[in-house]
Amino acid sequence: MVDTAVTAGPVVGLTTYLDRARTGVWDVPAGFLPADYFRGVTMAGGVAVLLPPQAVGPGVADRVLDRLDALVLTGGNDIDPAAYGQQAHPDTDQPVPARDDWEFALLRAALRRGLPVLGICRGAQVLNVAFGGTLHQHLPDVLGHHGHRAGNAVFTSLAVRTVPGTRLAGLLGESAEVRCYHHQAVAEVGGGLVVSAWDADGVVEALEVPGDGFALAVQWHPEECLGDLRLFSAIVEAARAYAAAVKPGAPGSARPAS
Repeated sequence: MVDTAVTAGPVVGLTTYLDRARTGVWDVPAGFLPADYFRGVTMAGGVAVLLPPQAVGPGVADRVLDRLDALVLTGGNDIDPAAYGQQAHPDTDQPVPARDDWEFALLRAALRRGLPVLGICRGAQVLNVAFGGTLHQHLPDVLGHHGHRAGNAVFTSLAVRTVPGTRLAGLLGESAEVRCYHHQAVAEVGGGLVVSAWDADGVVEALEVPGDGFALAVQWHPEECLGDLRLFSAIVEAARAYAAAVKPGAPGSARPAS
């Protein structure tokens, strides 16, 4: 008999898109996520669960998080600029209110309970806006180039430098080569957040919530380079520690046998 208390990893929830999906004869609205996101979690030893956007009634986010050991806010559509007090830029995506509401509710509930959080691309922007920050809606207007999003689903390689003393610097060292695909980015940093990485253009590339909890978000796409699992390993280890502290005896709270 397999000892699941030893072999099962912590449960990590990942938010998903809400969009049209085509497969065979079907063309339907769907909640979906590119597989590399949850491959990153499972390769790092976690158990991945997808969290499709849905109505946010009283207590719904907490009911979901009761069953998770960590939360990953994934990439996707631009946030509705109304969430940070701006009118939409012509190049800003059409709002997807169901996803915005769902992710803000999950994030706020996760932070209240100290659940580990990793934000990826859009996820970094969700974190910033949740703390009262704003976004540059179209980086080419600010920087004068399209270097952060080449287009046609081609990810750009970008060098980022971490900020000494931050959690991210402890994970990645002084610098890292990352993969990015975004036309928006943090403008005014939300109150209480710490910038933990910049790029050569002066764009904020990572944010974190200071303190002992794990709440970290990067503007780039670590799922596009699964040869480097440091960020996925970090969220899985944070999830394992959370499970051990909050749910002693749960399957995810024990380390796998070496």
